[in-house]
This record gives sequence, structure tokens and C-alpha cells, in this order.
Amino acid sequence: MKGKQTVRDMMLSMAAIGVVVAGIYTLIPHDDSADPVKPVDYRVELITARRAAPYPVAAPVGLPETWKPTSVSYDRQDGDAWHLGFLDPEREYVAVEQSSGPAEKFVHKVSQKATKTGKTLRVGGESWQRWEGPKYDALVREEKGATTVITGTASQKRLTEMAEALEAKKS
Repeated sequence: MKGKQTVRDMMLSMAAIGVVVAGIYTLIPHDDSADPVKPVDYRVELITARRAAPYPVAAPVGLPETWKPTSVSYDRQDGDAWHLGFLDPEREYVAVEQSSGPAEKFVHKVSQKATKTGKTLRVGGESWQRWEGPKYDALVREEKGATTVITGTASQKRLTEMAEALEAKKS
């Protein structure tokens, strides 16, 4: 009888705790329509990268607010690698990647193993190589001691839109 009483008491305690937790949950405001992706402010990192990198660092200018910056980094130790990630208006991923390291190795890494198609595309007077991959496609340009890659899950149109918006500067 004592064992049944202990189990019963434990079940009553669990039920009481459940009621309290449910009450707290209902009192805390929830906004299920809120976007879980929080944009990052990349201005400080961009200024730092433009001062430190041995090449003109690229970032978009004039993209609509429907493009959300989601990640940013600059790694001097890894070939002066610059990364700026976005979600496009369709919530697909687009990244601007640059490095002064070995081009082919860098492109394979940031494009998730995309390969050259042999095709080129003119964007803003510049020639970009088209790469395609199982996960990401990419636009690739090599110049001025650096490789620039626009890559991601977004459509070719969105990758091109990012390439058109790029402005490369050195501080």
C-alpha cells in the first residue's frame, strides 16, 4: 500500500507542476509570426576587413531591405577570407566570399563542391565564371590578388543580382 501511495503522490506532484508550467506558458507573450532570422549589422566587420585585407573587399550596395544579412566574418589566418551571408527575398541563401588563398581550393570549399561549367556571364562589365554544384551554384571572379565568389542555394537570377550590387573597396 505504501508503494501505491508514493506513486500516487508523485503523480499528483507532477500534475501540479504541469499546471504551473502551462499557466506560465500562457502568460508569456508569443509571436509565432515573427521572423526567427535576425539580421546582422556587418558595417564594423566590413570596415575592419577593408583595412586588413590585401585586396578590395566586396559588399553589396543598394540591395532592397528584403535581403537580410545573416552572417559575417573575416579570417586573416585563412587566406584573408571574407564572408558575408544573406537570405534573399525568397529566403534562399546567398553569400559573398573572398580570399587571397589558392582559388580552386577556396571555390570548392565555399561553394560546397561546385564545379566549373565552362560558361561565363557578364555582370556589370565584369566576366564571371559559372559553377554548379549539388547544393550551391556559384559565380566566380579572379582578379587583383583575390578570388570573389557569389554562392548559395538561390537562383542564378539572385546570384547575379548580388554580383551587380557588389562594390569592392580598400580602406
